[in-house]
Amino acid sequence: MLSIISLAILILALAPLAYYLLSFYCVLEYFQGLRRLPPVNPSFVPPVSIVKPVRNVDREAYENFASFCRLDYPKYEIVFAVADRDDPVIPVIRKLQQSFPKCSIRLVTAVANLGANNKVNNLCQLVQEAKHELIVMSDSDVRVETDYLRNVVAPFSDPRVGVVTALYRGISGRGLVSALDDLGMYTDSAPAALVARKLEGKMRFAFGWTMATTKKVLSEIGGFESMVNHHSDDFELGNRISELGYRVELMRKPVDMVLPDESFGEFLKHELRWSIGLRNVRPVGYVGMLLTHGLPWTLLAVALATASGWGSVAIAYAVAYLILRLGVVWTTAVWGLGDSQIAGKLWLVPLHDAISFVVWVGGFFSNKIVWRGSVYRVRKGLLIPEVSGGGAH
Repeated sequence: MLSIISLAILILALAPLAYYLLSFYCVLEYFQGLRRLPPVNPSFVPPVSIVKPVRNVDREAYENFASFCRLDYPKYEIVFAVADRDDPVIPVIRKLQQSFPKCSIRLVTAVANLGANNKVNNLCQLVQEAKHELIVMSDSDVRVETDYLRNVVAPFSDPRVGVVTALYRGISGRGLVSALDDLGMYTDSAPAALVARKLEGKMRFAFGWTMATTKKVLSEIGGFESMVNHHSDDFELGNRISELGYRVELMRKPVDMVLPDESFGEFLKHELRWSIGLRNVRPVGYVGMLLTHGLPWTLLAVALATASGWGSVAIAYAVAYLILRLGVVWTTAVWGLGDSQIAGKLWLVPLHDAISFVVWVGGFFSNKIVWRGSVYRVRKGLLIPEVSGGGAH
């Protein structure tokens, strides 16, 4: 016979399965809605400043940058900011300027050190340097298609829109670690964002790989200068602008993210950095993530049901986890975001879930992160520099 505690655990183990069902519904609803949207208005093409804070050389950096120089858009500029005049990325940008002489490409190296977040220091300078009102911020490991800007600016035809952001498709490197990294958007980020959007009635955050807004809206939240000591500038940007009553919208097409070739240890470090940051900006939501981790709950339910002689119940939990979990990942990646390569990586989903659970637990026991070679403590969402480190992503 099952004890009351065992029965309670079996009931709680249904929570992640219910979350997967909700994720599946939100993913289907969102992408079906996209397919019903009218085409982008080709006449709405306000001038744009694309600003890119960069540090060091990411995998395939030149091709990532070059994709922004081939955009089908009448008037835009690209402005890079590099704080270190000896940064190895500078020759890559110089080569870009030579390869695309008709594209307005500028490099800024005079960056004031206003706070602990080096990326935001760069963004402060970039916004000042930008010639146009509409600002599109993009990470250095992002690659885009020629219609990128048309899709980014389209929502701004509605003055109630304050931020446009994006989901991404992964371009993985060689090896198991890169494949695990590739699964992150489809297992966690995209479904969670669409569930939050549904339950809260709107998006309250942005994703750093693309954040678009205007100088006017930025000034209303105090500019990036007000975020120079924050860890999660993308969350802060979206949340602060949302609090003013503006909408945060997802662009209708994803960008591509060129994922690094890294060691398993480096992968764990950047996953832990993300977890620590999330716990600091959404502490209650972070605790609630316990009920979204399906693998440990399923294993626990299977063990309890098997020990109680309920073999069919154990099988039902295991099958439900696999079908729902893999179904959400496949639907998000292939049907939603158009990543046809993900089918060969589905077998890694349980391993990714196991790592995610361990990292989630680890996020409660540390505030130390390594970010682009610098070491920090994170306290209440703020970055506190500790010592200089080396070589981390």
